[in-house]
Amino acid sequence: MSVFDLNSKNLIFNKARTHNEWLDKDISDDILIEIYNLMKWCPTSANCSPARIIFVKSKESKDRLLPFVIESNLDKTKTAPVTAIIGHDINFHEHLPRLFPHNLDAQNWFNHSLDIAEETAFRNGSMQGAYFIIAARALGLDCGPMSGFDKDGIDHEFFKDTDIKSNFLCNLGYGDASKLFTRSPRFEFDEICEIL
Repeated sequence: MSVFDLNSKNLIFNKARTHNEWLDKDISDDILIEIYNLMKWCPTSANCSPARIIFVKSKESKDRLLPFVIESNLDKTKTAPVTAIIGHDINFHEHLPRLFPHNLDAQNWFNHSLDIAEETAFRNGSMQGAYFIIAARALGLDCGPMSGFDKDGIDHEFFKDTDIKSNFLCNLGYGDASKLFTRSPRFEFDEICEIL
């Protein structure tokens, strides 16, 4: 019997929805810190942890973000209490002596090829982005992850003079369930999975 009870499964997976409209309810900084403190324990290759997150919360920061969001994502982003920019550091390997101390050669697995470093950063940063959504849902927040933004513009505005590249945006808040549309279907197990 799983210790992961039905209420937890519903909160994180079965009943969780992508939200586009939000209740007028603030998110404390403490909750944002707790999201990170949960997601940071999830696995990445050689503990490389390339994700970098900017929580866009203040009106001034939202005003910097909104010009780079496509029109169909504007209202949902403007009204969300927080929008997280989920990025990844392509020079994550510089931190491996600290993050993977039992093999001090690990940074050399990635620093010899920009292509390998970028692929590893994107893959593991994307996994961390998924962990981020799970952590936020576990803390009672609703999420609205999305593409649909000017990546180069976001990178210049928020990650200028760094080795960090944006991956996706994720609106956070307490969603207005009355505005949800019918849930879209998903594939059944036998359609896309095999047990060999």
